[in-house]
Amino acid sequence: MFDEIMEQAPTLLPSLDEPDTAQFWKSTAEHKLTYQVCTKCEGIVFYPRSHCVHCLSLDLEWRESAGKGTLYTYSVVRDNRMPGFAELVPYAVAYVDLDEGFRMLTRLTNVDVDAVSIGTRVRVAWNDKETVSLPEFEPIG
Repeated sequence: MFDEIMEQAPTLLPSLDEPDTAQFWKSTAEHKLTYQVCTKCEGIVFYPRSHCVHCLSLDLEWRESAGKGTLYTYSVVRDNRMPGFAELVPYAVAYVDLDEGFRMLTRLTNVDVDAVSIGTRVRVAWNDKETVSLPEFEPIG
């Protein structure tokens, strides 16, 4: 029964019309990694939202990241039966510290998961799906 349910489950992709994140996903379609900065306090806001998490201002502007950062931490997934993920096993889920000052949860790609190490320099690599481009990260060099 479980296997039948799993076969019918959709691949999990983000909602592209959610008010706080729609602009972020629109930018990813153009292979641009964006984040928000508060115009009142200059605080960096990521993940996208309607207000500043530092001072609660509603005055946020979008900026484009260069898409480079450092691997903060990661975990290797060796078993996942969800459609869209099962064929990726093993894969690494990671937090990346972007050079602009925000941390992003992502997937590592183009990497041997048994040779990953914290502190590795990484850059954004785009995983183009039918309706969205997902920002993933790969080692630089």
